[in-house]
Formats: sequence, C-alpha cells, structure tokens
Amino acid sequence: MNNLEKKYGFWTATAMVVGIVIGSGVFFKADDVLKASNGSLTTALTAWLIGGAIMIVTAYVFSNIATRIERVNGVVDYFEQAYGRNAGYMVAWFMTFIYYPTLVAVLAWVSANYTQVLLGWEQGVWPIAALYMTAFFLLNYFSPVLAGRWQVTATVIKLIPLALVAVVGTVAGMGSGMTVQNFTQAAQTVADSGGGLAVATLSTAFAYEGWIIATVINAELKDAKRTLPRALVVGTIAVVVIYMTYYLGISGVLTNDQVLAEGDGAPVQVIALIFSKVSGTLLTVFVIISCLGTLNGLIMGSARGMFSIASRDMGPRPDLFKRVNAAYNSTTSSALMGFVLSAFWLMVWYGNFKGWWGGFMDISELPIAFLYVIYISLYFWVTKTFTDLGGFSRRVCPLLAGAGSLYIIWGAIQKDMFVHFLLLSLLILGAGLLLKNDRKNTRR
Repeated sequence: MNNLEKKYGFWTATAMVVGIVIGSGVFFKADDVLKASNGSLTTALTAWLIGGAIMIVTAYVFSNIATRIERVNGVVDYFEQAYGRNAGYMVAWFMTFIYYPTLVAVLAWVSANYTQVLLGWEQGVWPIAALYMTAFFLLNYFSPVLAGRWQVTATVIKLIPLALVAVVGTVAGMGSGMTVQNFTQAAQTVADSGGGLAVATLSTAFAYEGWIIATVINAELKDAKRTLPRALVVGTIAVVVIYMTYYLGISGVLTNDQVLAEGDGAPVQVIALIFSKVSGTLLTVFVIISCLGTLNGLIMGSARGMFSIASRDMGPRPDLFKRVNAAYNSTTSSALMGFVLSAFWLMVWYGNFKGWWGGFMDISELPIAFLYVIYISLYFWVTKTFTDLGGFSRRVCPLLAGAGSLYIIWGAIQKDMFVHFLLLSLLILGAGLLLKNDRKNTRR
C-alpha cells in the first residue's frame, strides 16, 4: 500500500502553519533579535515586522502555486513542476537530509531546555532532547491522525502564554511608562556590534519559519487546492499579529537590559514578576507544550522526507521508502530515516556547545537561509508562467518576496561558520546526486 488517505482538514492545516511557526523561536530568539539590534527596541520590532512581512508575502505567492499543484510534498512538487525531476529531487534531498532534521534537532533541544529548568535537572537537557525526539517520531509512526490532533491542541494551548504576556505586559507597560522608556533608551549591556537590522531579521526568520512544512501534508488534505492556500494566508497573518503584540508585552515589563540578561527565560520572568512564581512555573509548562507542538509539526515533515523522494522512484531503495503501513497509514521506513538524520544533527548541535567545531555552526538559522534560495527560483517561475494572474499576484508579490529572501540570505552570509555549513551542505547534496538512481527515466 503506497497511498496516504485524505485525513486532514482546514483547521489541521492552519494549526500546522500557526503551530509550527509559533513554537520555540518567539521564546528563545527574543533576546537574540534585541542583541543583533544593538539593544534598540525600535530596530528589534522593525526586524520582527520585516521578517513577518516577508513570511506573509512568501506564503501568498505559495498559496497561488498550491491552487495548481496537488501531489505528495508541497515545495518539492512545486520545484519539480518548475524545473524538472532532477531539480525537484535535489530539493527533496535538501529538505530530507538538512532542513527538516536540523530544525527537529534544535526544537528537541529547546523543548528539553525549558523542561530542564522546570524540573531542576542541570545535566538533563540532552537526554530529555533525545527522549522528546524519539517519542514524537513514534507518535507520528503509530498514529499520524493522533499526531494531527495534537498539532491542533498544542496550537491552542501555546497561544495562552503569548496572550498573557501580550495583554498583561502591554497594559502594565503603558501604565508604568516602561514601554516608552524602552523605545527611547537602548540597552547599555550590548556593544554596537550586534550585526544590525539584517542579522536581526535573520534571527526572526527562525521564529517565523515552518509554515512551508504545512505543504508536506498536501496529499493528505481534504480539498487541498482550496484548503492549503487559505491555511497559508490565514495562518501567517495570525502569526505576525501575535508576535508583535507579544514582543510589546515583554517590553512593558522588562527593560531592554533585563531582556538580554534573562535570555530565553524572559517570558517566564514577565509573568512571575506580575503574578507569582507559581504563575511563572505554569507558564513554563505552556511554553514546553508550545515547543513540543512545533517539534511535532517538524517531525510530521521529517517522517515524510524519504517518502517524497521514493514516491518519484528516485533515490536509494524507493521500494522500501515509499511503503505505507496499512495498519497505521503512516510512512514507515521514511519515518525511521528521518529519526536517524535528526539524531545526527542533534549530535552536531551538541558539538557546538562542546566546542568541537572551533566555532558555532548555527543550524537553527543557516538551513532556513538556504531554503530562501529555493524560494527565489520559484518566484521567477511564477512570474514567467502564471500568466492568468493579475499584475499584483504575478509580478509585485514575487518581486517583494524575492527582495525579502535576498535580505535573509545576506544576513546568513554574515553569520559565523557560514562557509563551513555551505561546504557541509554541498557534500550532502553531492551524495544525493550520486544516489539519485532515477528509475522512471531509466525505464524509458
């Protein structure tokens, strides 16, 4: 059995967009964005706004593509339609071996970080990360329907801490004058070498990333050509509104210097200051659920990675990787491969903290910038091919999305170990070329 059932609707697709995007990034990138902005709240909010605008325009362009193509794996299908089987295969290889597993590894670590704080296990972060990763791969293997329901539930739950911080913090900040102070006075504990607006926008890119993974369940959506475009647009707009109000909420309770000092714990500290430590602890639970919702969504994509390659009769052992378990209606060998690759990248992420590489290879941001190179190629295709669209949808939006993509890429080039990650990625893609084995073309 090689067919996946039409089991997901609009709310699951929208929950994937919102649930994958809103996860760890908004919590553990808040201080990174402010630091890259040289302590300026105005610059930081501008970076969040630019990153959000890029996401919305990009999702709108992809929504127009989604109305035309409905196959097995979203962006891979789009690229294959635009540039042929070999190009589509290389994108699938990148998504399967680099994009999905790197983000799965980082999200497992972030989820474990907050859990470690909650439980007080100082040395427990890496075992917990491995446990979370394993548990959610098993969930997606044995019950993809339950995994979809968890996605919707986690999305609703994760909005609670964001709403609390946004509403309570903003009201408190307006009353105390803290918000105005933060806009007029930059943090003093950061030197003028944070990187500037481009690097700050790149940091927001991680927090805004993930919506494209909703396209991976394209073949499993009911009325996909109508459902997916609506989910992409509605979901991304909702995310930007939530993020901006959340960030304003933090600035209403903590000074810019305090945000930098608290780091990833800033949102928990906001609630603890206003209510009590008990409320702060409860918020930490919500944050963990939020991160696990994002982790689940990424694993939904990672579990289908090799399946998307094998379904085209390409890559190693397509007969094995395109099998669908009849009992669970889940990708079997593909999910196992996704787990192995995620474990590899978790080891790479671990090596960063142990100083194995002599620098910090930021796999939370660099793979995203590489994905934007793929996006730019698709924008050219839309402009050239979609002649039935109006000028705004066919030319203006792809142009704006392309400019935003270039801006993200420029920020990535300035990151430490960019060249190292580029070389590693080229090696992985080179291996993909060697293992391509296009059986359909061979039979012709």
